[in-house]
Amino acid sequence: MKVPEGASTVAYTVEKNGTADGPQRSVDLGRTGEVWITQGQDGQSDTNPSPAPQDKTKAVLHYQRPDGNYEGWGLHTWTGAAQPTDWSKPLMPTRTDAYGAVYEVPLTEGATSLSYILHKGDEKDLPTDRSLDLASLGHEVWALAGQPAYLLPTVGGAPNLDLGKAEAQWIDRNTVVWKVKPTEATSQQLVYAKDGGITVTDGALNTEGQWLRLRQTALTDAQKAKYPHLSAYPAFTVDPRDTDRVRDSLRGQLIATQRAANGALLAATGVQTAGVLDDLYAKKATGAALGPVFRGGRVDLSVWAPTAQSVALELDGRTVPMRRDDTSGVWSATGPKSWTGKPYRYVVKVWAPTVQKIVTNKVTDPYSTALTTDSARSLAVDLTDPKLAPKGWNSLRKPAAVPLRDAQIQELHIRDFSVADTTAEKDHRGTYLAFTDRDSKGSRHLRDLAASGTSYVHLLPAFDIGTIPEKKSDRTEPACDLKVYAPDSDEQQACVAAAAAKDAYNWGYDPLHYTVPEGSYSTDPEGTRRTVEFRQMVQALNRDGLRTVMDVVYNHTVASGQSDKSVLDRIVPGYYQRLQADGTVATSTCCANTATENAMMGKLVVDSLVTWAREYKVDGFRFDLMGHHPKANILAVRKALDGLTPAKDGVDGKSIVLYGEGWNFGEIADDARFVQATQKNMAGTGVATFSDRARDAVRGGGPFDEDPGVQGFASGLFTAPNTSTANGTPAEQKARLLHYQDLIKVGLTGNLADYSFTDTSGRTVKGSQVDYNGSPAGYAAAPGDALAYADAHDNETLYDALAFKLPAGTSAADRARMQVLAMATATLSQGPALSQAGSDLLRSKSLDRNSYDSGDWFNAIHWDCRDGNGFGRGLPPATDNKPKWGHGKPLLVNPNLTVGCAQIDGASAAYRDLQKIRTTEKAFSLATAGQVQDALSFPLSGREETPGVITMRLGDLVVVLNASPAATSQRVAELAGRGYRLHPVQAGGADTVVKSASYEAGSGTFTVPARTVAVFKAR
Repeated sequence: MKVPEGASTVAYTVEKNGTADGPQRSVDLGRTGEVWITQGQDGQSDTNPSPAPQDKTKAVLHYQRPDGNYEGWGLHTWTGAAQPTDWSKPLMPTRTDAYGAVYEVPLTEGATSLSYILHKGDEKDLPTDRSLDLASLGHEVWALAGQPAYLLPTVGGAPNLDLGKAEAQWIDRNTVVWKVKPTEATSQQLVYAKDGGITVTDGALNTEGQWLRLRQTALTDAQKAKYPHLSAYPAFTVDPRDTDRVRDSLRGQLIATQRAANGALLAATGVQTAGVLDDLYAKKATGAALGPVFRGGRVDLSVWAPTAQSVALELDGRTVPMRRDDTSGVWSATGPKSWTGKPYRYVVKVWAPTVQKIVTNKVTDPYSTALTTDSARSLAVDLTDPKLAPKGWNSLRKPAAVPLRDAQIQELHIRDFSVADTTAEKDHRGTYLAFTDRDSKGSRHLRDLAASGTSYVHLLPAFDIGTIPEKKSDRTEPACDLKVYAPDSDEQQACVAAAAAKDAYNWGYDPLHYTVPEGSYSTDPEGTRRTVEFRQMVQALNRDGLRTVMDVVYNHTVASGQSDKSVLDRIVPGYYQRLQADGTVATSTCCANTATENAMMGKLVVDSLVTWAREYKVDGFRFDLMGHHPKANILAVRKALDGLTPAKDGVDGKSIVLYGEGWNFGEIADDARFVQATQKNMAGTGVATFSDRARDAVRGGGPFDEDPGVQGFASGLFTAPNTSTANGTPAEQKARLLHYQDLIKVGLTGNLADYSFTDTSGRTVKGSQVDYNGSPAGYAAAPGDALAYADAHDNETLYDALAFKLPAGTSAADRARMQVLAMATATLSQGPALSQAGSDLLRSKSLDRNSYDSGDWFNAIHWDCRDGNGFGRGLPPATDNKPKWGHGKPLLVNPNLTVGCAQIDGASAAYRDLQKIRTTEKAFSLATAGQVQDALSFPLSGREETPGVITMRLGDLVVVLNASPAATSQRVAELAGRGYRLHPVQAGGADTVVKSASYEAGSGTFTVPARTVAVFKAR
């Protein structure tokens, strides 16, 4: 039942036919909005006396419409869903009951949220995307049509007396928000105790501690704008009589309590303090130089720890006291030059909410510049020390800077690059130094790519990784002869999995220290060899004509709380990690999320990146899950990098490129806490985001399809159908293929929102009006806002995706051609393009969709075609792949999927030809949306468009992408009488098939062989 605004109680009586069951009862809305009563018994309960356990493998949504008509209303699902839906095929109700429709959504393992839209065709129940927070609301909710708030479960009543939670949030020095309902009969206060020890015993506190009195207030507009997710919370202000004790209260146990007029405890919870810490300390702390600083022959070591009761420096076996600056919360110690190179840790005495006691933590420096083996100690190292500079470092000449809109990027894992390359020096394999082996096949291939237009090598995480033993003697490699097993055997993956926890392999998305190179990639993890060798790697790549991008992961840490691998959270507990409404750490990124919206975490991001740019001469950064950063944080990075100059810093910061994953999900989805660095929000900033629109259209389906046989433009949808029933009828396939072609066209424009063209239904539309699973396909303001790709380290390699999707009888030669065609949709687009290293060589991971911990066996790149492409090395690891083993097992022994040198080298040469065209023809390098609108068109788009063929006109070029298994003739009447010929690069290139492409000037007809990309140039 609805209650009047401001009501504090609701009186009710249960009756049937005028006969009451028990007395009149009253619900105290300050405590709860939901009660349970038992027939024949007086009283009521605030909690369910016999709750049914929730099935956490699924989310259940109950939905009620006032008209009772649920026909056609379905759920479009993505993040968190085990089988994300296609917009045109929403999840329908499993049943209806007395309340309404019931939707049951299977979840991915460990899901913390479910993103969804309730819709009927293009009619949405609510205009914005929804995200169900499973941690706060549980796995079953009841919703009313058109209402953003859930009817059940009720949230916002008074919390339980649980001091292990932190449901109150202190957002600035004067303001606390907390979902309790104050009345004239209640009082609220913050209670603190320097030494801790406050507990709840028999419904009361065991000791009263010291109080900060709270008065009821309301959030200002500015506070609501800063904390939008708290805008509906009740607010309280600290009594002016108590404000002089605010700083002291933050350095011990802190709880919020609500009491009745008689003093009885109504509610008690811990307090989240990030906001008040920023308000009190950030203005000065953000300007502090943290970590090791060397000047005037002295060494300063500084750490921000405003809530600590004491901090000491444990340096080279002795303990040195540190001084606290009360205005910044920074502790520091200064020593002689002899401190240089010494191992150190901080000894931090602080209240730790996760264990509810005062702890003394010995912690490495978040601002470490060097480490001992396995990150046991920080080292006081000056990165400007000439001893750490390899020969020629200070005079290093970089390849010419390439604007982001023209960047051609190879995404490469350091260990994958060389671990299986027998032409690299044995001691260098799997390390930074392998890049210095100029005569290795891997280095030669990178130079070949650079010669054809590749401008950047994007290195998967190379900072200090928390999950790889750094000493070879501590590692365990697979104890099997993996080569002896059958191509479809499960023995390889079992053996690899047994060693995975302690082997040398991980992608590295588990940061321990953000600003130190990973030690396992060095020939010696102890000390500063890793610094020197990382620089040698950058130097070698630059000499090969390639600039360097680092994959950076500031959105989470490998651990939090009191874990041995928790650094930030053991220094300032509860500050650096993003917390949920109950005070638990959010884990929507897979690990312990960081709160980059907090000033000092944001500062750490900026300071770290400036160090990598200035001291390691890194040329670009790719942000993992950038949508979990505030847009303001990424723009602060851009501003800081722009301030670096060759004269002052040795690097041109303005030439450094930035791009990242602008996905929108989790607890911050839809700008819930701040304006995110997502696809739509970053348009026009000069920071690019990965575009999944064309990627999905090219490959087919989505990365989480239960049936991997869902086809797309480059995998035979409609034109070469496979046996999967998931593709639908021929009519459905044709319709989906034509829509995919519109998505690819938008991608070829650089994903421009305002680009206007005729779609395959004959309508004139803008890129933003083309549907991508309920979102606009076009979101970019200019070329360079969106980054095109057909594959990356996540999900199956392009070759493996095509293995699942192309008909089983497709020949090896045709598979290679489809690989090149798929890559071409990214390479020949406006804006930057990325491909996974080895994709031009048909790289396979034996169908592994998530090889982050699958070892060298599944991940290593084979640069020599005689070693194959990695396909048929056994069934991929069961953890992420077993549901697809049934699909994959027959493929792994299918001879049509075994490729040889003709296919591997041929595909690479054809790809390099296309990349050379892309990087030498100025028409592919348009700077504005207006230029693209004027120069680029799709002359045959419309109702009569050929399924499986896209024809693009670009200045004096015509590009035909023929994904069909038959030759095609595309007549562009407006070009009749004009002269065109196959582009000279392709005419003189390695692909003999494309050389048969022709042009007939009289009719303006371009004829292109099957499964071929042909570029024609005006004579």
